[in-house]
Amino acid sequence: AEKNFILVYLNSKIAQKLILRRISGNAQPKLNVNDLKNIPIPIFSTTFQSKIEELVKTAYQNLKESKTLYKEAEELLLEELNLKDFKPTNKNITIKSLKDSFLTTGRLDSEYYQPKYEEIEKRIKLIGYKLIKDICSDINYGTVPTSPYVEKGVPYIKGLNLKNLSIDTTKLDFLTNTENLPDKFFTKENDIITSQMGTVGDVGVVTKKEENWLFASFTIRIRLKNTKEFRPYVVAMYIQHIAKKWYLQRNIAQASVRQNTDLPTIKNMYIPLINHKIQSQIEQKIKLSFELKNKSKELLELAKKAVEVAIEEGEEAVKL
Repeated sequence: AEKNFILVYLNSKIAQKLILRRISGNAQPKLNVNDLKNIPIPIFSTTFQSKIEELVKTAYQNLKESKTLYKEAEELLLEELNLKDFKPTNKNITIKSLKDSFLTTGRLDSEYYQPKYEEIEKRIKLIGYKLIKDICSDINYGTVPTSPYVEKGVPYIKGLNLKNLSIDTTKLDFLTNTENLPDKFFTKENDIITSQMGTVGDVGVVTKKEENWLFASFTIRIRLKNTKEFRPYVVAMYIQHIAKKWYLQRNIAQASVRQNTDLPTIKNMYIPLINHKIQSQIEQKIKLSFELKNKSKELLELAKKAVEVAIEEGEEAVKL
């Protein structure tokens, strides 16, 4: 059998049931190699296996191109900010007067005063910038759960659902009793949702598909006034890959069990003024990257469904 065919089969619902039966142990469930060896592999025609193999290869190629485009978008952003090959000072130099340090910032921790942060900030601000609070119509925390989590209801976006500029829907929770919630807790297309606690600075951009969803109290919604002047995906990429490390980590709340940020910190984040043409190029690469990634998932799902149908109904029932 083709190796990719076997991989698809092992991820099918039929093989998964067989695998679950072979898992042993209660406290620490485990699966032995010998258990896997005894899982039966269905025999199909070479033609059918080749079709599955081709689907998987195309899916992997789409995923590879998706990652390349995303990396190109990130590098384009770094180039525009003069950060691509920039190496900030890594020495622990904290020589500042009391007036310039604690009396100005209220911070006693030495990390805040490391020169690398000021070097990055100065370099970014050289091209011009605006504060988030000046380019947004809404910046607010999300809502607390209005019910226990249910299987069907209004999707509830939490920090763990924010993955590299997108909303991960594989582990969504749902809520009921949401009718009386204010509009500010519901999403609109192009909203940027950022994690406020734990994985501070992870972001996702809301698409049309995720409109009118809720976002959690430990996340913050950023709604831009003009999505042509400041493209949501460009702002989101800047937050995820630059501001997260060089602004949010520096301004993280101190003396906290879990890392967290707050509204004032988000509102005062500086956003660079990037050339509109460059913004458009970055956004196109990101969107195409996501399209290819989704296409890859669809092809793998199609391959899995085809194998399941072939097992249950026979090869002739599969339409590829």
